[in-house]
Amino acid sequence: MSSAIEGLEPQLLWKHFAALSRIPRGSKNEAAAGKFVTDTARTLGLESKQDAFGNVVVKKPASPGRERSKSICLQSHLDMVCEKNADKTHDFAKDPIELVRKGDLLMANGTTLGADNGIGVASNLALMEDKALTHGPLELLFTVDEETGLTGAHHLEAGFVESRILLNLDSEDEGEIYVGCAGGQDTIGVWKVVTEPAKPNMVALEVRVTGLRGGHSGIEIEKGRGNAVKILNRVLLDLAARCSGRLAAINGGNKHNAIPREAFATVYVPKSRLPRTRKSVATWEKTVREELGKVEPDVRIGLAESPAAGGQVLKRKLQKQIAQTISALPHGVTKMSAEITWLVETSTNVAVIRTDADSVRLATSQRSSVASEILEISQTVSTIFEMGAATVEQGDGYPGWKPNMNSPILKKAVATYEGLYGKKPEVKAVHAGLECGIIGERYPGMDMISFGPTMRDVHSPQEHILVDTVPKFWTFLAALLKAV
Repeated sequence: MSSAIEGLEPQLLWKHFAALSRIPRGSKNEAAAGKFVTDTARTLGLESKQDAFGNVVVKKPASPGRERSKSICLQSHLDMVCEKNADKTHDFAKDPIELVRKGDLLMANGTTLGADNGIGVASNLALMEDKALTHGPLELLFTVDEETGLTGAHHLEAGFVESRILLNLDSEDEGEIYVGCAGGQDTIGVWKVVTEPAKPNMVALEVRVTGLRGGHSGIEIEKGRGNAVKILNRVLLDLAARCSGRLAAINGGNKHNAIPREAFATVYVPKSRLPRTRKSVATWEKTVREELGKVEPDVRIGLAESPAAGGQVLKRKLQKQIAQTISALPHGVTKMSAEITWLVETSTNVAVIRTDADSVRLATSQRSSVASEILEISQTVSTIFEMGAATVEQGDGYPGWKPNMNSPILKKAVATYEGLYGKKPEVKAVHAGLECGIIGERYPGMDMISFGPTMRDVHSPQEHILVDTVPKFWTFLAALLKAV
């Protein structure tokens, strides 16, 4: 057992979380985690089944005397976002997550922790094993590929689960119950690479934007954090105008649903413009630090010589099209909800840019709790790409989850929480994609809520969970199962 979880309660939950942390489970690489679930079910003598996409459901019979209680489905997703610091050596395909305890925080050593949604998965595994709980029939649902497309939820078949009450264990604030979420759409712009040789008098440099906090592009989008791709582009525009800078490659960000923390560009400048280039980059670092203040105290904009001397640069017209497009693309909150206080209604994230031999691809992600506004912001982004001469690709998107304030399970949950802790939980919607929207479409009439312990900076290497909130979450979950 990891020393980082010694003494933490509830022991069953943390035991399974530590075991799960040793299993690589990036999106689309959940086979080993799925096998861990089915093997655990088999060891405990529980029935399980797995569909062709890797989703798993485990059935646990009711406690004695509770056989007539309503069946409840408890849902979590097996995959995690794989992010690490640039100086961290870690292979998410084979290396375990190294857990680190810092006071009342549990985090990982230089990587994402995977508490999103490892805590939900560990909770379901603990529910499977715990014989002291009182509950009706349970279905423990483990979905796959939530983080990169909600693929598992999209492919749930009729009859895979039979319950009509669902507890989603993928929220991130103890004491809050979620009853709605945003839908989303990805929009990608693609340019065909056209190059020419860099001039002999030019030297290759790497411009680096690092040290940003990043984070979840839904939950943290309103916090004013820096976007590494947008910041880098401002520097590149200045180098092109004042230092005759020519772009060879630009890369930044890692996930469509994460605010990019780092971005890098290879540029060529005339040797005579090196002093001006260094001064420009230093000025931009000072400017960005002043703009972002305490929000991004560790931001760095650096310059280093690159080994790419004598290589190819993008044609001037293409370089200008890409730079102007990035500059024109909105990033952040575009509308707040008029109905729910402090709820972001619509946003867009400039997420990932990649340069390869044939193309430059720029991925963005739009979210809204209003379907028509997803369409509008996606059309805005698409139009900007088209004006910048990019080919546009768009996915199918995913639906939002409309709040039902008259939900029976919500009323039961609020009463249960108040009975335990002497105060009502906050009932909220979240500006992030939860699988509840899709599950509600797949299983019409499903009565759903979402809740979990408190975690912060998910989808970034600063991800952490407040361990003191986990016992409260677990006690509430157990009491709610008993109350239904």
